[in-house]
Amino acid sequence: MNYVVIKCGGSVFDALPESFYENIVKLHENGEWQPIIVHGGGPLIGSFLEKLGVETTFVNGLRVTTNEVLDIVEMALSGLMNKQIVRKLMTSGGSGYGISGVDGALLRAVPTSEAASLGYVGEVESVNTEIINQIINQGFIPVISPLGIDKVGQRYNINADMAASSIAQALGAKLCFISDISGIYVEKDGKKVTLHQIGKQRIEELIKDNVIQGGMVPKVQSALKALAHNVPEVSIVNGLEVDGLIQFMNGRAVGTRITLDKETRYV
Repeated sequence: MNYVVIKCGGSVFDALPESFYENIVKLHENGEWQPIIVHGGGPLIGSFLEKLGVETTFVNGLRVTTNEVLDIVEMALSGLMNKQIVRKLMTSGGSGYGISGVDGALLRAVPTSEAASLGYVGEVESVNTEIINQIINQGFIPVISPLGIDKVGQRYNINADMAASSIAQALGAKLCFISDISGIYVEKDGKKVTLHQIGKQRIEELIKDNVIQGGMVPKVQSALKALAHNVPEVSIVNGLEVDGLIQFMNGRAVGTRITLDKETRYV
């Protein structure tokens, strides 16, 4: 089976056109590719935290997570956001099945190396692909919220880009990061241009120069890790572009393709 993991960030969610979900349903119905959605929900989490008067901070693009924050993260992601995506797939003629990484220990997690400063932020140790395939075999599109759990039942907040990368690695899937921009931008000849393709060395240079920063850092790092571990292709695709996802799946040059080589190509 050919899998494609589609990571949908919370920042782009409200702006995504109906055609985005129709594209996913079309992919599913065609049968050549099996889509799996992994979603974030940063703005929704931030809204919940603000309403409830809970303060949080970020370190290197990752949210510092206490158990109190984790309760709200789980409520926002596994509750509201996850089911909104399932409903949108249904209104587009598809069948989504919402699940958290906690359910059935789908995402087995361990603390990050920065646990002392980040709290209950985790990394994926293993993925229970059997659960994903059971959902798929029943004719559904899996919709996964990025929380994980360890062997003693402690929950962890997992960056959605990293969760999507881990799932893609476990399945040998294509990986597509959906964004509200056309990929990675750089300054060239006084103008801002999109990189059509970028390699590992250039990414590391742009991170060092703070051109790639904030939430884009874990995204590109997750992409490089995925490419080094069983993932054949990673791209950042503009989800606001009509049929952008279909174009990407058909091999059209949309967004930024991330590779392990040194070549950089401009749009």
